[in-house]
Amino acid sequence: MRIGELAAAVGVTTRTVRHYHHQGLLPEPERLSNGYRNYTLRHAVVLARIRRLTELGLGLAEVRDVLADDAGKDLIEVLTELDGDLARQEAEIHERRQRLRALLDAGELPAEGPVSPELAALFAETAPRLAGSPMAAKDREVFALMETVADPADRARLMSLAGAIAGSPQATARAHEAYALLDALADAGLDDPRVAEAARVIAGCIPQEVFPDAVIDHEDSFLRALYADLAPAQAAAVRRALDIVVAGKTGERP
Repeated sequence: MRIGELAAAVGVTTRTVRHYHHQGLLPEPERLSNGYRNYTLRHAVVLARIRRLTELGLGLAEVRDVLADDAGKDLIEVLTELDGDLARQEAEIHERRQRLRALLDAGELPAEGPVSPELAALFAETAPRLAGSPMAAKDREVFALMETVADPADRARLMSLAGAIAGSPQATARAHEAYALLDALADAGLDDPRVAEAARVIAGCIPQEVFPDAVIDHEDSFLRALYADLAPAQAAAVRRALDIVVAGKTGERP
């Protein structure tokens, strides 16, 4: 058989046959005097087996193990491992579909979505009262970012803070005041007296539990990126606010 006839007989492409040669899965046949490869029934049998194994989901390295005479794993062991892998993938897909269904059932998604149902509910609760504030919109983006990258403990503190704000009209009013002050600092200088006022109000919105170790590292990569994304006076107010919160835990003056 020629390579095209072999490929057609097994239901693959000639490119696939050549790839299996290159990967060492399918032995190359002897060439006839005219230079053409002469494939035999044995090549068709091996190629068909490769096709069946790959259709089961085996990678080419695993197929090579199964085909090798001195394979370290027999077919039962390889297929058992594959079954376990597929079961894990199935569980992951089921979990992802549950999360997707929760997002779809929630109705309208926030602009920052997809986020967790808890954070989506928080955004829906606070958005009408904080609409129109550029800093509030930026804060929502930061909340979505932190939910994605924070470790579970930090994420739990974040959601606790957000829930406390959403569940308290007084806390929401303080947050609205803080956002308004920060918005007003967009074009202000560092010596603007409103920086200190904004820092005081922002600090009043942040529970001390956010910093369990009573330490703040302004050179932390996340904080540096946050400050860089703010106007200079806004960044100064946020820095000072964090210092006030930490100083409140330690009893020191900020």
